[in-house]
Amino acid sequence: MQKGKVTFHLRPEEFHYNPIGSVHGGVYATLLDSALGCAIHTMLPAGVGYTTLDLAVKYLRPLRLGMGEVRAVAEVISVSRRVATASAQIVDDAGKVYATATTTCLVMRPVHAPEPTQESQP
Repeated sequence: MQKGKVTFHLRPEEFHYNPIGSVHGGVYATLLDSALGCAIHTMLPAGVGYTTLDLAVKYLRPLRLGMGEVRAVAEVISVSRRVATASAQIVDDAGKVYATATTTCLVMRPVHAPEPTQESQP
């Protein structure tokens, strides 16, 4: 595994289909959001969390049954104290792009409890 970069795999199946006969956009979004979030996760120290603030997906080609496995490849763009961004693509073995996505995540660092003062001690 490379820090800041994550790859997820998916083999389109019929149960991923929408009523018009291709993989549902929600499957693309879930695959991309998962890869993007995990790429950001690799850049954060233990105990620091994150949550998606924004996910923008561009659907370029349909994913269909029988096409084989595709990959969602995500890479971190930047991480600051409170915000992280990343981009991703769904590609096939030939490098054909089926979707792209970007995300902005809120970085949630732990808040340490204040030290007790003399007035608050029993």
